[in-house]
Amino acid sequence: MTRIDSSSLLQMRSAILQQNAALQKAAQKPAEQAPIAGLGAAGPQAPANFTKAFGDALSAVNELQAKAGAASESYERGETTDIAAVMLQREQANLGFQATLQVRNKLLAAYKDIMSMPV
Repeated sequence: MTRIDSSSLLQMRSAILQQNAALQKAAQKPAEQAPIAGLGAAGPQAPANFTKAFGDALSAVNELQAKAGAASESYERGETTDIAAVMLQREQANLGFQATLQVRNKLLAAYKDIMSMPV
């Protein structure tokens, strides 16, 4: 049976994290090319619709959950051997879900504050 050295495991983990950071940096546009919110090529646009933005965010979280579930099932069936990629997808889905819960809690707190204001 092969023994796993903790230092080599930590080195592999740091290499994976560095590759992930590099891929995320490459996927994002540079800040100088990113459009300013509310300004298009023709000038100011209509204000963003909160309901649409929130719905889009929920759809994105749902897609992350679906991809993580598919990756987990694929790993369980033996079709995928890259456990690091599966775990990264699961963690991304978990972070997205946790962020969604925090936003929901803040919205509910704000709603309760508004409803409890004397008129």
